[in-house]
Amino acid sequence: MEFVINILKSPFAWGLAIGLGFFVYTLFRLGVSSRELSRYKRMLSDKMEVEAELMQRLKLERQKLEKENENLRVEVSILSEKPNAKIEKELEILLRAEKSMVMNAPGFPAAWETAKANAADEIANEFAGKSMPKRIFKKLFRRGTSNGGQESLESKQQSES
Repeated sequence: MEFVINILKSPFAWGLAIGLGFFVYTLFRLGVSSRELSRYKRMLSDKMEVEAELMQRLKLERQKLEKENENLRVEVSILSEKPNAKIEKELEILLRAEKSMVMNAPGFPAAWETAKANAADEIANEFAGKSMPKRIFKKLFRRGTSNGGQESLESKQQSES
């Protein structure tokens, strides 16, 4: 017993005990840290897998949208080249120009509306079969002149004088 008391009184024993205590505490903290590190590694691995899967989905969706965009671009270019699209575009231009003229030109709206009503009546009569289409006569008379209609203009000018 005296031996144990001598050992407990020696500074070496106290240093050894404190050192062993720190060693045990360090081993305990090392185990906690290694478990926490492995948990962080698993979390990072899971996060990277999820992000990789998300990136793959986004890449596929982007490729799909690029193909769809290209197909739509081609379809729009094909549809814009059709004659109906050109006619519709020119009709829209004329309608906007007419609206501008009706709003801005003094005296123009009344004459314009009368001319439009007369033209609509003529076309309605042609489709109903009440009169011959003027388009046919215009084509026939244009072919009859050899110098592109100069004779008819000269004869009109002479008759007016």
